[in-house]
Amino acid sequence: MDPDFLNVFTLPVALDQVGAENNIAQGEKRKLIKPTSHNNPKLEELKLLLIDWINTTLKQEHIVVKSLEEDLFDGLVLHHLLAILTKDLLSTLHLLIAIAKHFQPNLAIPPNVRVETITIENTSRGLKTETAVEYITDIKENLEDQSTDDAFDELFSRAPDKLDAVKQVFLQFVNQHVGKLGLNVKDIESQFADGVILLLLIGQLEGYFLNLRDFFLTPASTTEMLHNVNLAVDLLTDGGLLNFSVNSEDIVKGDMKTTMRILYCLYSKYKAKET
Repeated sequence: MDPDFLNVFTLPVALDQVGAENNIAQGEKRKLIKPTSHNNPKLEELKLLLIDWINTTLKQEHIVVKSLEEDLFDGLVLHHLLAILTKDLLSTLHLLIAIAKHFQPNLAIPPNVRVETITIENTSRGLKTETAVEYITDIKENLEDQSTDDAFDELFSRAPDKLDAVKQVFLQFVNQHVGKLGLNVKDIESQFADGVILLLLIGQLEGYFLNLRDFFLTPASTTEMLHNVNLAVDLLTDGGLLNFSVNSEDIVKGDMKTTMRILYCLYSKYKAKET
């Protein structure tokens, strides 16, 4: 189905959010929280926590914030810094969380808060919309997840001499499973970029068959590679294996750290089953 056909039905709701005073100029893009996400209980919890934090911090100034969109827009709370956000709740939340983390690192910000966003672009052919899911707060669910990320940061920045050893562990793990399909992986950086090996590995480990019509077995373009990787990320997320945000383009570009983190998600679950 033509995506532009669906835009006819989704566009009016988005434009109501923008408002007549905020018409989008040609060539401009603007990302907004979709109306359906405003009812997200976790989002409401986050907004209430941030409002409480602001009011507690500014109590001596006799400033009371009731609405993040309205009360921060006039510049009274954060002066002119937030004036450029034009009551953009998404940007306001990102900024407030960054400030809160900096000045009060122990603030109990709820994890895994995400919203559906819609990006509207005024092109020469008319208005174009694109939807996505964006995390507002960290998606790490526990300290173990945090330590895993820190371990890979440490590995790449301070222990590069151990990197090859870790690669070999992952390669042995991968080949043990995709070898049953007659495949052999020698280079993590290049052979996972098109998403094919990753999809086949997930299928082998999770015990299901991937319909060849759902992905490109021999991708001929970056778009097809990205499709494969996006599918793999979706499968990992749906299976509860992925506990961090992934930019699929990083894998297509051969980003070693991102690829190894994804492999670790699979390795950490299935290594015990091999012994």
